[in-house]
Amino acid sequence: MAALLSFDVRADSLEGTNGTTMTGKIVARDDKFVTIEILVSGKPTQRKIPVNLVKAITVDGKREVLGPGGVAKPGAPAGNTGVQRSRPEIEALIASAATPPDWLDAVQLNLPKSLDLSWPEKAEGPWNNQKNMGQYIWDVINTNPSKWREGVRLMHHVMDQNKADREMQMRASAALAGMYHHLFQDYPHAAYWFRKAGTRQDPVGLAECYWKLGNKAMAVELLTGLRSIPPTAIKLWADMGETAKAIQTGELFAKSGSADLGYLYSADALRLAGRYKEALAYYNKVLAVPDDKRNKRSKDRAKGAIEAIQLFDTLDIAKVADGTYTSSSLGYEAPVEIEVKVAGGKIEALKVTKHREKQYYASITDTPARIIAKQSVKGIDATSRATITSEAIITATAKALQSGQK
Repeated sequence: MAALLSFDVRADSLEGTNGTTMTGKIVARDDKFVTIEILVSGKPTQRKIPVNLVKAITVDGKREVLGPGGVAKPGAPAGNTGVQRSRPEIEALIASAATPPDWLDAVQLNLPKSLDLSWPEKAEGPWNNQKNMGQYIWDVINTNPSKWREGVRLMHHVMDQNKADREMQMRASAALAGMYHHLFQDYPHAAYWFRKAGTRQDPVGLAECYWKLGNKAMAVELLTGLRSIPPTAIKLWADMGETAKAIQTGELFAKSGSADLGYLYSADALRLAGRYKEALAYYNKVLAVPDDKRNKRSKDRAKGAIEAIQLFDTLDIAKVADGTYTSSSLGYEAPVEIEVKVAGGKIEALKVTKHREKQYYASITDTPARIIAKQSVKGIDATSRATITSEAIITATAKALQSGQK
Protein backbone atom coordinates (compact mmCIF):
# COMPACT_ATOMS: atom_id res chain seq x y z
CA MET A 1 0.00 0.00 0.00
CA ALA A 2 1.35 3.42 -0.87
CA ALA A 3 0.64 6.88 0.43
CA LEU A 4 1.65 10.31 -0.78
CA LEU A 5 1.14 12.76 2.04
CA SER A 6 2.93 16.08 2.05
CA PHE A 7 3.24 18.90 4.52
CA ASP A 8 4.30 22.38 3.52
CA VAL A 9 5.05 25.18 5.97
CA ARG A 10 3.36 27.63 3.59
CA ALA A 11 0.00 25.85 3.94
CA ASP A 12 -2.60 26.40 6.64
CA SER A 13 -2.25 24.31 9.78
CA LEU A 14 -4.27 23.22 12.80
CA GLU A 15 -2.55 22.50 16.10
CA GLY A 16 -4.46 20.20 18.44
CA THR A 17 -4.44 20.38 22.23
CA ASN A 18 -3.07 16.81 22.09
CA GLY A 19 0.18 18.01 20.51
CA THR A 20 -0.53 16.96 16.92
CA THR A 21 -0.49 19.25 13.89
CA MET A 22 -2.41 18.85 10.63
CA THR A 23 -1.34 20.79 7.57
CA GLY A 24 -3.64 21.54 4.65
CA LYS A 25 -6.36 24.15 4.06
CA ILE A 26 -8.71 25.59 6.69
CA VAL A 27 -12.02 25.55 4.82
CA ALA A 28 -14.51 26.50 7.56
CA ARG A 29 -14.79 27.47 11.20
CA ASP A 30 -17.48 28.47 13.68
CA ASP A 31 -17.87 28.58 17.45
CA LYS A 32 -17.96 24.77 17.65
CA PHE A 33 -15.73 23.34 14.90
CA VAL A 34 -12.75 24.02 12.65
CA THR A 35 -12.74 22.14 9.35
CA ILE A 36 -9.43 21.43 7.66
CA GLU A 37 -8.87 19.72 4.33
CA ILE A 38 -5.81 17.46 4.18
CA LEU A 39 -4.43 14.94 1.71
CA VAL A 40 -4.97 11.31 2.65
CA SER A 41 -3.67 8.71 0.21
CA GLY A 42 -3.40 11.51 -2.34
CA LYS A 43 -7.06 12.52 -2.00
CA PRO A 44 -8.45 15.68 -0.35
CA THR A 45 -10.19 14.72 2.90
CA GLN A 46 -11.97 17.07 5.29
CA ARG A 47 -11.71 16.68 9.06
CA LYS A 48 -14.01 18.58 11.40
CA ILE A 49 -12.29 19.21 14.75
CA PRO A 50 -14.15 20.44 17.87
CA VAL A 51 -12.90 23.88 18.89
CA ASN A 52 -12.20 22.66 22.43
CA LEU A 53 -9.59 20.29 20.95
CA VAL A 54 -7.87 23.02 18.88
CA LYS A 55 -4.88 24.83 20.31
CA ALA A 56 -4.30 27.21 17.39
CA ILE A 57 -4.75 27.61 13.65
CA THR A 58 -2.48 29.25 11.10
CA VAL A 59 -4.13 30.71 7.99
CA ASP A 60 -2.14 32.52 5.29
CA GLY A 61 0.84 32.65 7.62
CA LYS A 62 -1.08 34.22 10.52
CA ARG A 63 -1.31 32.14 13.71
CA GLU A 64 -4.34 32.48 15.97
CA VAL A 65 -4.58 30.85 19.40
CA LEU A 66 -8.12 29.59 19.98
CA GLY A 67 -8.24 28.05 23.43
CA PRO A 68 -6.61 27.49 26.82
CA GLY A 69 -4.31 24.91 25.29
CA GLY A 70 -2.63 27.63 23.29
CA VAL A 71 0.17 28.26 25.76
CA ALA A 72 2.31 25.26 26.63
CA LYS A 73 3.93 25.09 30.03
CA PRO A 74 7.74 25.03 29.98
CA GLY A 75 9.01 21.48 30.02
CA ALA A 76 5.66 19.95 29.08
CA PRO A 77 6.17 16.39 27.82
CA ALA A 78 6.01 15.64 24.11
CA GLY A 79 2.48 15.11 22.91
CA ASN A 80 0.86 17.43 25.46
CA THR A 81 0.54 21.21 25.16
CA GLY A 82 0.21 21.87 28.87
CA VAL A 83 -3.54 22.47 28.81
CA GLN A 84 -5.10 21.44 32.12
CA ARG A 85 -8.69 20.53 32.89
CA SER A 86 -10.30 19.59 36.19
CA ARG A 87 -11.98 16.24 36.71
CA PRO A 88 -15.46 17.81 36.36
CA GLU A 89 -14.39 19.42 33.09
CA ILE A 90 -13.12 16.07 31.79
CA GLU A 91 -16.32 14.35 32.86
CA ALA A 92 -18.36 17.02 31.07
CA LEU A 93 -16.35 16.55 27.88
CA ILE A 94 -16.82 12.79 27.98
CA ALA A 95 -20.52 13.11 28.77
CA SER A 96 -20.97 15.40 25.75
CA ALA A 97 -19.51 12.61 23.59
CA ALA A 98 -22.65 10.55 24.14
CA THR A 99 -23.83 12.49 21.08
CA PRO A 100 -22.14 11.13 17.92
CA PRO A 101 -20.14 13.49 15.69
CA ASP A 102 -22.33 15.59 13.41
CA TRP A 103 -20.88 13.91 10.32
CA LEU A 104 -22.13 10.45 11.27
CA ASP A 105 -25.68 10.83 9.93
CA ALA A 106 -24.31 11.52 6.45
CA VAL A 107 -22.19 8.35 6.37
CA GLN A 108 -23.73 5.44 4.50
CA LEU A 109 -23.13 1.77 5.24
CA ASN A 110 -20.99 0.37 2.46
CA LEU A 111 -20.45 -3.27 3.32
CA PRO A 112 -19.77 -6.44 1.37
CA LYS A 113 -22.91 -8.58 1.35
CA SER A 114 -20.80 -11.50 2.56
CA LEU A 115 -19.82 -9.75 5.83
CA ASP A 116 -21.04 -11.73 8.85
CA LEU A 117 -22.64 -9.15 11.14
CA SER A 118 -23.12 -11.75 13.88
CA TRP A 119 -19.35 -11.36 14.50
CA PRO A 120 -18.44 -14.78 15.99
CA GLU A 121 -15.89 -14.61 18.80
CA LYS A 122 -13.60 -16.88 16.79
CA ALA A 123 -13.51 -16.40 13.03
CA GLU A 124 -14.29 -19.56 11.09
CA GLY A 125 -12.21 -20.89 8.21
CA PRO A 126 -9.26 -19.21 6.48
CA TRP A 127 -8.60 -15.48 6.63
CA ASN A 128 -11.42 -13.71 4.79
CA ASN A 129 -11.72 -9.96 5.24
CA GLN A 130 -14.96 -9.94 3.26
CA LYS A 131 -16.68 -12.25 5.74
CA ASN A 132 -15.09 -12.01 9.18
CA MET A 133 -15.82 -8.76 11.00
CA GLY A 134 -12.53 -8.45 12.89
CA GLN A 135 -10.54 -9.11 9.73
CA TYR A 136 -12.66 -6.60 7.81
CA ILE A 137 -11.89 -3.92 10.40
CA TRP A 138 -8.18 -4.83 10.42
CA ASP A 139 -7.63 -5.12 6.67
CA VAL A 140 -10.21 -2.82 5.12
CA ILE A 141 -11.25 -0.12 7.61
CA ASN A 142 -8.01 0.62 9.45
CA THR A 143 -5.87 0.68 6.31
CA ASN A 144 -8.12 3.01 4.29
CA PRO A 145 -8.62 6.53 5.72
CA SER A 146 -11.48 7.07 3.28
CA LYS A 147 -13.34 4.29 5.14
CA TRP A 148 -12.65 5.38 8.70
CA ARG A 149 -16.02 7.07 9.07
CA GLU A 150 -17.68 4.03 7.55
CA GLY A 151 -16.05 1.99 10.30
CA VAL A 152 -17.69 4.17 12.95
CA ARG A 153 -21.04 3.81 11.21
CA LEU A 154 -20.56 0.04 11.02
CA MET A 155 -19.98 -0.29 14.76
CA HIS A 156 -23.12 1.72 15.52
CA HIS A 157 -24.99 -0.55 13.11
CA VAL A 158 -23.67 -3.67 14.86
CA MET A 159 -24.86 -2.33 18.21
CA ASP A 160 -28.26 -1.43 16.79
CA GLN A 161 -28.61 -4.97 15.41
CA ASN A 162 -27.62 -6.61 18.71
CA LYS A 163 -29.22 -4.46 21.41
CA ALA A 164 -29.99 -7.42 23.65
CA ASP A 165 -26.51 -8.94 23.40
CA ARG A 166 -24.40 -7.41 26.18
CA GLU A 167 -21.20 -9.08 25.00
CA MET A 168 -21.66 -7.79 21.46
CA GLN A 169 -22.34 -4.30 22.79
CA MET A 170 -19.02 -4.36 24.66
CA ARG A 171 -17.09 -5.68 21.66
CA ALA A 172 -18.50 -3.04 19.35
CA SER A 173 -17.91 -0.32 21.98
CA ALA A 174 -14.26 -1.36 22.32
CA ALA A 175 -13.80 -1.31 18.55
CA LEU A 176 -15.52 2.08 18.32
CA ALA A 177 -13.31 3.49 21.08
CA GLY A 178 -10.22 2.27 19.23
CA MET A 179 -11.36 3.95 16.02
CA TYR A 180 -11.96 7.30 17.70
CA HIS A 181 -8.66 7.00 19.56
CA HIS A 182 -6.28 5.58 16.95
CA LEU A 183 -7.77 6.98 13.75
CA PHE A 184 -9.34 10.32 14.65
CA GLN A 185 -7.60 11.28 17.92
CA ASP A 186 -11.07 12.24 19.10
CA TYR A 187 -10.39 11.70 22.78
CA PRO A 188 -13.80 12.64 24.27
CA HIS A 189 -15.59 10.10 22.06
CA ALA A 190 -12.83 7.53 22.58
CA ALA A 191 -13.06 7.86 26.38
CA TYR A 192 -16.85 7.61 26.28
CA TRP A 193 -16.76 4.33 24.35
CA PHE A 194 -13.80 2.90 26.28
CA ARG A 195 -15.97 3.27 29.38
CA LYS A 196 -18.84 1.52 27.62
CA ALA A 197 -16.62 -1.43 26.69
CA GLY A 198 -16.82 -3.08 30.13
CA THR A 199 -14.47 -6.04 30.43
CA ARG A 200 -13.14 -5.34 26.93
CA GLN A 201 -11.95 -1.88 27.88
CA ASP A 202 -8.41 -0.80 27.01
CA PRO A 203 -7.43 0.91 30.29
CA VAL A 204 -4.21 2.36 28.87
CA GLY A 205 -6.15 3.85 25.97
CA LEU A 206 -8.61 5.40 28.42
CA ALA A 207 -5.77 6.74 30.58
CA GLU A 208 -4.20 8.30 27.49
CA CYS A 209 -7.52 10.00 26.73
CA TYR A 210 -7.56 11.54 30.22
CA TRP A 211 -4.02 12.82 29.74
CA LYS A 212 -4.54 14.15 26.22
CA LEU A 213 -7.71 15.91 27.37
CA GLY A 214 -5.74 17.66 30.11
CA ASN A 215 -5.90 15.68 33.37
CA LYS A 216 -2.72 13.78 34.08
CA ALA A 217 -3.85 12.91 37.61
CA MET A 218 -6.77 10.87 36.26
CA ALA A 219 -4.40 9.02 33.92
CA VAL A 220 -1.93 8.28 36.74
CA GLU A 221 -4.73 7.07 39.01
CA LEU A 222 -5.94 4.62 36.37
CA LEU A 223 -2.47 3.32 35.46
CA THR A 224 -1.35 2.79 39.04
CA GLY A 225 -4.47 0.75 39.71
CA LEU A 226 -3.76 -1.80 36.97
CA ARG A 227 -3.19 -5.37 38.14
CA SER A 228 -1.39 -6.42 34.97
CA ILE A 229 1.08 -4.33 33.01
CA PRO A 230 0.66 -4.07 29.22
CA PRO A 231 3.67 -2.67 27.35
CA THR A 232 1.55 0.26 26.14
CA ALA A 233 1.52 1.50 29.76
CA ILE A 234 5.30 1.91 29.59
CA LYS A 235 4.98 4.20 26.59
CA LEU A 236 2.26 6.29 28.20
CA TRP A 237 4.32 6.80 31.35
CA ALA A 238 7.13 8.02 29.08
CA ASP A 239 4.86 10.27 27.03
CA MET A 240 3.62 11.92 30.24
CA GLY A 241 7.20 12.72 31.22
CA GLU A 242 7.35 10.05 33.94
CA THR A 243 10.56 8.48 32.67
CA ALA A 244 11.54 6.84 35.96
CA LYS A 245 8.12 5.22 36.24
CA ALA A 246 8.38 4.06 32.63
CA ILE A 247 11.76 2.42 33.30
CA GLN A 248 10.50 0.81 36.50
CA THR A 249 7.47 -0.59 34.67
CA GLY A 250 9.65 -1.74 31.77
CA GLU A 251 11.96 -3.61 34.12
CA LEU A 252 8.99 -5.35 35.75
CA PHE A 253 7.68 -6.30 32.33
CA ALA A 254 11.10 -7.68 31.36
CA LYS A 255 11.21 -9.82 34.50
CA SER A 256 7.76 -11.21 33.71
CA GLY A 257 9.18 -13.07 30.71
CA SER A 258 9.20 -10.50 27.90
CA ALA A 259 12.69 -9.11 28.28
CA ASP A 260 12.91 -7.81 24.71
CA LEU A 261 9.74 -5.70 25.02
CA GLY A 262 10.50 -4.50 28.54
CA TYR A 263 13.96 -3.30 27.54
CA LEU A 264 12.73 -1.92 24.22
CA TYR A 265 10.00 0.24 25.75
CA SER A 266 12.41 1.38 28.47
CA ALA A 267 14.87 2.42 25.79
CA ASP A 268 12.12 4.28 23.94
CA ALA A 269 11.28 6.17 27.14
CA LEU A 270 14.89 7.25 27.59
CA ARG A 271 15.15 8.22 23.93
CA LEU A 272 12.04 10.42 24.20
CA ALA A 273 13.56 12.09 27.27
CA GLY A 274 16.76 12.84 25.33
CA ARG A 275 18.85 10.49 27.48
CA TYR A 276 20.48 8.88 24.47
CA LYS A 277 23.47 7.22 26.15
CA GLU A 278 21.16 5.35 28.54
CA ALA A 279 18.77 4.57 25.71
CA LEU A 280 21.58 2.98 23.71
CA ALA A 281 22.43 0.76 26.68
CA TYR A 282 18.85 -0.51 26.84
CA TYR A 283 18.62 -1.02 23.06
CA ASN A 284 21.77 -3.11 23.33
CA LYS A 285 20.08 -5.13 26.10
CA VAL A 286 17.38 -5.96 23.56
CA LEU A 287 20.02 -7.19 21.12
CA ALA A 288 21.59 -9.31 23.87
CA VAL A 289 18.37 -11.27 24.51
CA PRO A 290 18.71 -14.81 23.04
CA ASP A 291 17.21 -15.01 19.56
CA ASP A 292 13.81 -16.56 18.98
CA LYS A 293 10.98 -16.04 16.50
CA ARG A 294 9.05 -13.81 18.88
CA ASN A 295 11.71 -11.15 19.42
CA LYS A 296 12.99 -10.61 15.88
CA ARG A 297 10.84 -7.52 15.41
CA SER A 298 11.98 -6.06 18.72
CA LYS A 299 15.60 -6.56 17.70
CA ASP A 300 14.97 -4.95 14.31
CA ARG A 301 13.41 -1.96 16.07
CA ALA A 302 16.38 -1.72 18.44
CA LYS A 303 18.82 -1.74 15.52
CA GLY A 304 16.86 1.02 13.78
CA ALA A 305 16.75 3.09 16.96
CA ILE A 306 20.51 2.74 17.49
CA GLU A 307 21.06 3.91 13.91
CA ALA A 308 18.79 6.91 14.49
CA ILE A 309 20.54 7.96 17.71
CA GLN A 310 23.92 7.75 16.02
CA LEU A 311 22.57 10.06 13.33
CA PHE A 312 21.21 12.48 15.95
CA ASP A 313 24.72 13.02 17.31
CA THR A 314 26.03 14.45 14.05
CA LEU A 315 22.93 16.00 12.47
CA ASP A 316 22.51 19.78 12.31
CA ILE A 317 19.60 20.84 10.12
CA ALA A 318 21.02 24.36 9.85
CA LYS A 319 23.97 22.86 7.97
CA VAL A 320 21.86 20.90 5.47
CA ALA A 321 22.13 22.33 1.96
CA ASP A 322 18.96 23.47 0.25
CA GLY A 323 17.42 20.65 -1.73
CA THR A 324 15.17 17.61 -1.69
CA TYR A 325 16.43 14.39 -0.12
CA THR A 326 15.07 10.87 0.04
CA SER A 327 15.71 7.85 2.21
CA SER A 328 13.96 4.87 3.81
CA SER A 329 13.88 2.85 7.00
CA LEU A 330 12.32 -0.47 7.92
CA GLY A 331 8.72 -0.22 9.09
CA TYR A 332 6.43 -2.97 10.33
CA GLU A 333 5.83 -4.55 6.93
CA ALA A 334 8.58 -3.15 4.68
CA PRO A 335 10.75 -0.05 4.18
CA VAL A 336 8.98 3.29 4.64
CA GLU A 337 10.23 5.78 2.05
CA ILE A 338 10.23 9.53 2.64
CA GLU A 339 11.13 12.74 0.82
CA VAL A 340 12.16 15.86 2.71
CA LYS A 341 12.69 19.36 1.32
CA VAL A 342 15.07 21.78 3.03
CA ALA A 343 15.35 25.52 2.35
CA GLY A 344 17.26 28.10 4.33
CA GLY A 345 18.35 25.63 6.99
CA LYS A 346 14.77 24.60 7.75
CA ILE A 347 12.59 21.62 6.91
CA GLU A 348 10.08 23.06 4.46
CA ALA A 349 8.16 19.92 3.51
CA LEU A 350 8.15 16.23 4.36
CA LYS A 351 6.14 13.43 2.83
CA VAL A 352 5.89 9.67 2.95
CA THR A 353 6.20 8.61 -0.67
CA LYS A 354 5.78 4.85 -0.32
CA HIS A 355 4.92 2.32 2.35
CA ARG A 356 3.26 -1.04 2.86
CA GLU A 357 2.19 -0.49 6.45
CA LYS A 358 -1.27 -1.67 7.42
CA GLN A 359 -2.03 -0.54 10.98
CA TYR A 360 -0.36 2.85 10.65
CA TYR A 361 -3.34 4.78 12.08
CA ALA A 362 -2.44 8.50 12.17
CA SER A 363 1.36 8.07 12.10
CA ILE A 364 1.69 8.77 8.37
CA THR A 365 0.18 12.22 8.86
CA ASP A 366 1.15 13.08 12.43
CA THR A 367 4.84 12.16 12.44
CA PRO A 368 5.85 14.35 9.45
CA ALA A 369 3.76 17.19 10.90
CA ARG A 370 5.50 16.87 14.29
CA ILE A 371 8.95 16.85 12.68
CA ILE A 372 8.16 20.00 10.71
CA ALA A 373 6.61 21.73 13.73
CA LYS A 374 9.65 20.95 15.88
CA GLN A 375 12.19 21.36 13.06
CA SER A 376 13.99 18.35 14.47
CA VAL A 377 13.97 14.57 14.50
CA LYS A 378 14.88 14.49 18.18
CA GLY A 379 12.29 13.95 20.88
CA ILE A 380 9.44 13.24 18.45
CA ASP A 381 6.63 11.34 20.18
CA ALA A 382 5.70 8.23 18.20
CA THR A 383 2.01 7.77 17.42
CA SER A 384 0.30 5.41 19.86
CA ARG A 385 -0.23 1.90 18.47
CA ALA A 386 1.88 2.80 15.41
CA THR A 387 5.27 3.20 17.05
CA ILE A 388 7.19 1.18 14.47
CA THR A 389 5.88 3.22 11.54
CA SER A 390 6.56 6.49 13.36
CA GLU A 391 10.11 5.47 14.18
CA ALA A 392 10.72 4.42 10.58
CA ILE A 393 9.67 7.90 9.40
CA ILE A 394 11.90 9.58 11.99
CA THR A 395 14.93 7.43 11.15
CA ALA A 396 14.45 7.78 7.39
CA THR A 397 14.16 11.55 7.76
CA ALA A 398 17.36 11.69 9.82
CA LYS A 399 19.20 9.65 7.18
CA ALA A 400 17.92 11.86 4.39
CA LEU A 401 18.89 15.08 6.18
CA GLN A 402 22.36 13.82 7.02
CA SER A 403 22.97 13.00 3.37
CA GLY A 404 22.60 16.70 2.60
CA GLN A 405 24.66 18.04 5.49
CA LYS A 406 27.53 20.26 4.43
